[in-house]
Amino acid sequence: MAATGTKRAWKLQEFVAHSANVNCLALGPVSGRVMVTGGEDKKVNMWAVGKPNCIMSLSGHTTPVESVRFGISEELVAAGSQSGTIKIWDLEAAKIVRTLTGHKSSIKTLDFHPYGEFVVSGSLDTNIKLWDVRRKGCIFTYRGHTNCVNTVRFSPDGRWVGSAGEDGIMKLWDLTAGKIIHEFTNHQGPVTTVEFHPNEFLLATGSGDRTVKFWDLETMQLVGTTDREANGVRTISFHPEGNVLFSGGQDTLRVYGWEPVRSYDSYSMGWGKIGDMAISSNQLIGASYHQTNVSLYVVDLSRTNLSDNRQIPQESIPTPTPFTASGHRKSFVTDRPRTQCGHQGQTEQMKTEPNDDPSQDQGEEDSSEVAQIQNPADYKELFKPRHDLARSPTIKAPFPAPLEDPSSVSAAPVSRVSPSQPTAAPVSRVSPSQPTAAPVRVATSQSAAAPTSRLPPSQPAVQPTPAVQPVSHPPVVTSSPPQPQSTVVPSDRDKPVGLDMNAFLPKQPQPIGSVHSSAVNNVQPGINESDVLGSIEKGHNSMCAAMNHRHKNLDVVRSIWTTGEIKTAVDSAINMNDLAIVVDLLNVLCLKPSMWSLDLCVMILPKVEELANSKYENYIHAGCQAIKLVMKSFSGLIKTNITAPPISGVDISREERYRKCKTCYESLLRTRSIVEQKQHLVGKLGSTFREIKLILAALDC
Repeated sequence: MAATGTKRAWKLQEFVAHSANVNCLALGPVSGRVMVTGGEDKKVNMWAVGKPNCIMSLSGHTTPVESVRFGISEELVAAGSQSGTIKIWDLEAAKIVRTLTGHKSSIKTLDFHPYGEFVVSGSLDTNIKLWDVRRKGCIFTYRGHTNCVNTVRFSPDGRWVGSAGEDGIMKLWDLTAGKIIHEFTNHQGPVTTVEFHPNEFLLATGSGDRTVKFWDLETMQLVGTTDREANGVRTISFHPEGNVLFSGGQDTLRVYGWEPVRSYDSYSMGWGKIGDMAISSNQLIGASYHQTNVSLYVVDLSRTNLSDNRQIPQESIPTPTPFTASGHRKSFVTDRPRTQCGHQGQTEQMKTEPNDDPSQDQGEEDSSEVAQIQNPADYKELFKPRHDLARSPTIKAPFPAPLEDPSSVSAAPVSRVSPSQPTAAPVSRVSPSQPTAAPVRVATSQSAAAPTSRLPPSQPAVQPTPAVQPVSHPPVVTSSPPQPQSTVVPSDRDKPVGLDMNAFLPKQPQPIGSVHSSAVNNVQPGINESDVLGSIEKGHNSMCAAMNHRHKNLDVVRSIWTTGEIKTAVDSAINMNDLAIVVDLLNVLCLKPSMWSLDLCVMILPKVEELANSKYENYIHAGCQAIKLVMKSFSGLIKTNITAPPISGVDISREERYRKCKTCYESLLRTRSIVEQKQHLVGKLGSTFREIKLILAALDC
C-alpha cells in the first residue's frame, strides 16, 4: 500500500564499448556528460553519457590502451598504452596533437595540470614523468616507488603531485623543487586512488586494505581512517563544495565526512568494477566496466545524506563560500599566477631535466593515427559550440529518476545516519554470463517511449521510459586473427565456478503446469527439514574436511617457519603437493625479497612452472610475481654463471653455484615457453603474460 516514489539510485544504461575487453575509462571532470574508454582493441572511444552510440573512435596506439584521462576543459584526452606511449588528442580538431614516449612499461595513470600544458603519468616501470605538451617531451622524472604506480594527481593549485601504488606508499612531490615532500605509509595494502580536497590542504587516499584515509597537508599527519569496507576502494571523489567524500568500491557507494570520520550514507549499487565518478546537476554519475561492456549509474544527491542531519533540497543553490570542516586549515590558491607570461613562465617554475632522448619528440601526425567521427550530430553538439566566444554556459538537465519498484523497497539499504531517510533500491548488476554479442539494451524500469537519440538537445539525455534500442558497435577489424579465449578461472568471481547450489538439495520432480497446494505454501512435497539439512551437511562435511586438511598443512609450515628454517619450511610446503599451500607461501615470500636465495629459487621455480599453467588466475599471478622477483634479484647472477668460461682446477663452491644457476635457467626457459603460448590471451591475463615474456627476454642477453 506504500506510495511508489522514484529511485535514489538507478542504472542509466549499458552498452558494448569495444570489440575486446575494456581496460579503463574516465568521465569528464567538469560536465560529467562525456566519457572516454580504452580497450584491448587498441582504440580510444568517446561517448556522450545517456546515449548508446559512440561519438568518435581514436586510433593510433599499437598496443592495448591501459589509461585515459580528460583535460580540465574536456577538450583534450590523453591515453597511455601498454608499450609506455602516451597520445594526446584534441577533440575539437578531431586529431592527435602529441605522442610522448619515455616510459619503459605500461602507463597505468594520467592527469592534466589545472592550468598548464602539462601531463603527469605513472607507470608499471615505477617512475612518474612530468610532460610538457608544447615542448613535446618529458621535463622531469620522479623516482622513488618500488612497485607499479597506480594513481597520480595534481593538487588544485598545480604546485604538487600526489602519487601512490602497489608498494602501499603515497608520495607527495614538489614540482618547483623536483623532490619529495613527504611519504604517507599508514596503508596496509596497495593504494589505488588519491584525491586532493578542492579547497583545503586535505588529501584522501583509498586502498586495497578497504579503507579511506584523510591526511592534513599542513602537518602531514593522519586526520582519520574509515572503517573497513567489504571490498577494496577503487575510486574516490570529493564533492565540488568540499563537504563530503564519495567512495566507490565493488558494488558499493559510501558517503564520508571527516573530523571525525563518519559515514553519512551508503548504497548497494551493483555496478561491479567501478572505474570513475563525476558530479553533474546534483547527481553522481558512476561508470563501470566488465569485459567489453560499460555501464553507467546515477545517484540522486538531493536525496542523499551529506551531513549528520540534513538533506540538500533539489532546487537549493550552493553557497559560494567553500565548506571548511576544520575551520582552521589553509586553502589552496587556485587562481592562475598573473606574474608569469604565458606558458614559458610556468615551465621556469618547475624543476626540469635535460631531454637527451630525441625519440620523445613525436609530435607529427601519423597516417594510422586517425579520429573517426561516428556520430556527427552528437559530436557537433558537444564540441562545435566551444568555438563560439560569446556563449552562455549550458546547464544540463538532470537525468530523470525511474519509478521505485514496490517489491524492492524492503531490500533497499538503510542510511547509517538517518533511518527515516528514503532509501535506494538495489541496482541490478550486469550478469557476467550475459552474451556480449547480443544487442545491449538501455536499462530502464518502464516500458515504452521515444528513443533517446532522437530527443532535441534541450531535453534530458534519457527519458525514464525509453524504448529498447540496439547499440551500434565500434568497427571491428576483420583481418586480425581471432584472439584465443581464456579458460582461466578469474580471481574476482562472485560465486564458485561450476557449483550448482541445487545439487545440495534432494531432487524432487514436480508436475509442470499444475499448482500443488504445497507449492503455494513454498514446501516441496516429500521433503522435510531434516532431509534438507542432511543434504546440506554432506556438502559441508566434504568442504570442511578439505579446509581442515589445508589448515593443518599451513600450521606445519608456520611452525617450521617460526624457527627460522625458511628453506625447510618451503621444502615442506612443496612436498605437500598442494599448490594452494605454495601460493599462500609465495604471497608471503614476495613481500620479503631479502629472504630469497639461490637455493630458494632452485626449490620454487619448478612449482612456478605449474602455477603458470594453472587454470586459476590467483595461482598465475602468484607465479608471475615470483618470476618478477627472481629476475630482478638473480637474473644477473644466473647469466654470469651460465656464460662464464670454464676454469682450470677444482672449485667446489663454483661448481655448486653453476649447478644451481643452470637449474634455475632451465626452469625459467620452460616457464617462458608456457608464457609464449598464453601471451595472446585477451584481458589482464594476456597483459601479464606479455609483461613476463619481456622480463624473461633478459635471459637471452
